[in-house]
Amino acid sequence: MKIKICGISNTEILQYACEMGADFTGFIMADKSPRKISKDFLASLKNFDFQKTTPVFVFVNPTIDEVMKIVTSIPKSILQFHGDESNEFCKQFNQPFWKAIRVENSKSLEQIHDFSSAEALLLETHSIDSYGGTGKVFDWSLLKKIELDKQFILAGGINLQNLSEAISLKPWCIDLNSGVESSLALKDINLIDQAITIFKDGQLN
Repeated sequence: MKIKICGISNTEILQYACEMGADFTGFIMADKSPRKISKDFLASLKNFDFQKTTPVFVFVNPTIDEVMKIVTSIPKSILQFHGDESNEFCKQFNQPFWKAIRVENSKSLEQIHDFSSAEALLLETHSIDSYGGTGKVFDWSLLKKIELDKQFILAGGINLQNLSEAISLKPWCIDLNSGVESSLALKDINLIDQAITIFKDGQLN
């Protein structure tokens, strides 16, 4: 099982997440997100030492040019598409990509079959108001018929209180975002530390 810390927007938090052994760190590129990274921070990532951590860039209905800028400047990254992108759109960049599926009910999970080229599928909470970052958990009982260890990423409202339950579902990866923030868009090193400790302990049980 792997762990991703998403919505990082400053170097101190990024450095800490990498040193703590996060498998993935996520950077939001969507204009409407309070966690969207700045141009200066993005520029700093070109020469950043990610150690063993893989950067993931999160897009919502981007233009081809917006994606190509990342592919060109940070080639050893994963593209995460969180909007209404098709499989054809996502795969055209010849880059590993993840596709988010917003789960509202069992029918939502039928979209899994629409993205055969995705390296992994991220299961997020459905919202009529946004494409993600709701901080809310969807009904995990809907996942009983899915082998979550087969490249599924569990996201949406995971925090210190429900992280152990998330681990028990045995997804391929767990995505933490608002659950390790002390306030909106402000990542907290102490919360990240506690979460990674719970995560590592969960791997031993």
